[in-house]
Amino acid sequence: MKFFIDTANLKDIQEAVDLGVLDGVTTNPSLMAKEGIKGTDNVMAHYKQICEIVDGDVSAEVIAVEFEEMVREGEMLADLHPNIVVKVPMTRDGVKAIKYFSEKGIKTNCTLIFSAGQALLAAKAGATYVSPFVGRLDDIGHDGLLLVQQIVDIFSNYGYPTQVLAASVRHVPHLIQCAEIGADVVTCPLNVITGLLKHPLTDNGLATFLADHKRVNS
Repeated sequence: MKFFIDTANLKDIQEAVDLGVLDGVTTNPSLMAKEGIKGTDNVMAHYKQICEIVDGDVSAEVIAVEFEEMVREGEMLADLHPNIVVKVPMTRDGVKAIKYFSEKGIKTNCTLIFSAGQALLAAKAGATYVSPFVGRLDDIGHDGLLLVQQIVDIFSNYGYPTQVLAASVRHVPHLIQCAEIGADVVTCPLNVITGLLKHPLTDNGLATFLADHKRVNS
C-alpha cells in the first residue's frame, strides 16, 4: 500500500520524506489556504516546490467546475512537473474532463467520491485514482470503510487499473483497516503516519533495555 500525505505544508512533507515511507502527496484548495498560499502564481510555485521534495505523484486540484476550464487548468497543472496528477471533482463535467485527460496521457485523481457508482464512472472514464472520503462519510453516519471495500471489490471484478486512494483518513485504525481491505493508497495527515510508530509496549521495552544496559555498564 502506498502512503500519501494530505497537506500543503512543506515541513510536514519533508519530514514524511525523511522518514523514508512517503509515496506521494495530495492537496486541495483548503489545504493551500491553510498555508496562506494565494494567487495563481504562488499556488503554481508551491506545487513545484512540493514536486521537488517528493519523488512520487502529487495531486493538484482544479478550481474550475466547467469542462472547458477544467481542461485548460488541468493542462496548465500537468505542464508544471511530470509528478503532477490532476485532481478533478466527481461531477458530470469532471468525468468528461477525466476522459479527456486520460486520452492525453495525463494522470488524474477523481476526488469527492461518496458512492461506488461514482467510483465506477470515474474508472470507466480512465481515472488514475479515485478518492473515496472515509471520515466524511463516517461523520454523517455512513460506513466509509465499507465504501472503500465495495470499490476495491468492483475494480477487482472487472480488472480496472484505477487505484483506490482512501482519503479523509483521520487516525491509525482507519489506515490499518484500509490496508486490510486492500486500498491501493491512503492519504492522511503526518500525525496518522507517525502514529503507526507508537505502541506503549515498545516504549516500555526500550526503557527496560536501556535501564538494564545502564545498570550493568555503569
